[in-house]
Amino acid sequence: MASSSTAPLPSSGRRLNMDNINPHVKAAKYAVRGELAVKSEEYRAYLQGGSTDLPFSEVISANIGNPQQLDQKPITFFRQVLSLLENPVLLEKEDVLVEHLGYKEDAIERAKKLLKVVGSVGAYSASNGVPAIRQSIADFLERRDGFPAKQSDIYLSAGASSGVNTLLHIVCQNENTGILVPIPQYPLYTASLAVLNARCVEYHLDESKNWGTDLGIIKQSYEAAKAKGIDVRAIVIINPGNPTGASLSEEDVRSVIEFARQEKLVILADEVYQTNVFIGEFVSFKKILRTLEKEQPEAGFDKVELASLHSVSKGMVGECGHRGGYFELVNFDPDVQQEIYKFVSIMLCAPVIGQCLVDLMVNPPQPGQPSYPLYKKEYDTIYNGLKERATALHKAFEQMEGVECGTPQGSMYLFPTIKLSPKAAEAARQEGRTPDEFYCMRLLEATGVCVVPGSGFGQKEGSLHFRTTFLAPGTEWVGSIVKFHKEFMDKYR
Repeated sequence: MASSSTAPLPSSGRRLNMDNINPHVKAAKYAVRGELAVKSEEYRAYLQGGSTDLPFSEVISANIGNPQQLDQKPITFFRQVLSLLENPVLLEKEDVLVEHLGYKEDAIERAKKLLKVVGSVGAYSASNGVPAIRQSIADFLERRDGFPAKQSDIYLSAGASSGVNTLLHIVCQNENTGILVPIPQYPLYTASLAVLNARCVEYHLDESKNWGTDLGIIKQSYEAAKAKGIDVRAIVIINPGNPTGASLSEEDVRSVIEFARQEKLVILADEVYQTNVFIGEFVSFKKILRTLEKEQPEAGFDKVELASLHSVSKGMVGECGHRGGYFELVNFDPDVQQEIYKFVSIMLCAPVIGQCLVDLMVNPPQPGQPSYPLYKKEYDTIYNGLKERATALHKAFEQMEGVECGTPQGSMYLFPTIKLSPKAAEAARQEGRTPDEFYCMRLLEATGVCVVPGSGFGQKEGSLHFRTTFLAPGTEWVGSIVKFHKEFMDKYR
């Protein structure tokens, strides 16, 4: 029998085809950049080419949390510092920077400080990140949580997604490893587990409680997976939620940590939306874990492994393209941490300019510093704009027949339920689509607004949803959704 190395080439003449590439990559799905996103970009190019025969004049990419594509302005202080890091020769003309280009002295001093520890943003850093930047993050975490943090436990990454990839590679031993993942969830997790050929153990969030975490449901999912012989090792928590926008209470966080202690589960806390909280306040898993260790020193909470992730892509920073993020490891075995270091070393290091942006995010201008007034104004404008648009979108959904949506709590998303008629479901079936995919495609074709069907995130059997961001400026596009929805419902009664 011929070996694979001497097997004849396929009839296409190419070595690779859809029958012989990695099946786990083919099995992965990533809806936020799926068919609807591709179609929306085709429409965008069509409009940019001067065409005027579409029923809309612009494409609204409400499918992905990409703030600056939707006209969120960069924070001036951050970009001023980055410009000096990229082109240090500008520092030879400080008078021009200050007197003619609007740079403040603290932006110049920050750039000099970063250049001193980085050397050049065009050079590799240590694989886990620039030590001084890791220390900045540790200082930020200590201020945020009231507990010490060590820079040796912090790993810079190319956005939080890269950190998730690293952690899942370490946690997943084989095809029998299970990871508890919230449903609905950001499809990074299911896609990554599919590529790793590991097991996604779904636990449903409680829509009736504004997508809260229900410990009873988590336990049911865990026990059912264990009964099948699955080695459940970790639980993913996204707080504030994506795609739901839910913000967990301190009680919810405590209950998840207690469950992880009982069942010896690693907690993967995706906290990239921690500044996007509209109701209540963000409570970190690190703070509650350390509090429990202090309150119950003999209970074993010091053995609960926690990896928490943050990013410059979201919040008021919105610098997705710079690919900056980090994760902190808490209570991990030192030998395991060495393996994590080895894994990140294979990719050499996170982008150094992204690392510098992380430093700016965790250590922004402070009251009394020259750049602070403009920074505060820009930050508040972005935050208030997000909150206002979330409220406007929520009010629009309240007007729409068969649509239900909880009050916006945080992150950048709403995840409304939609109820569609049997006639619409049949029309979807004839196109080979689920009803929510059908609805979202018709919405895009009629309005240029691109959202993501709930099936791309997971949803309870028989329920339909879609996820939309509220990043796009203005409210005209919200009105176009309301108009489309009425016409759609009338057509398919």
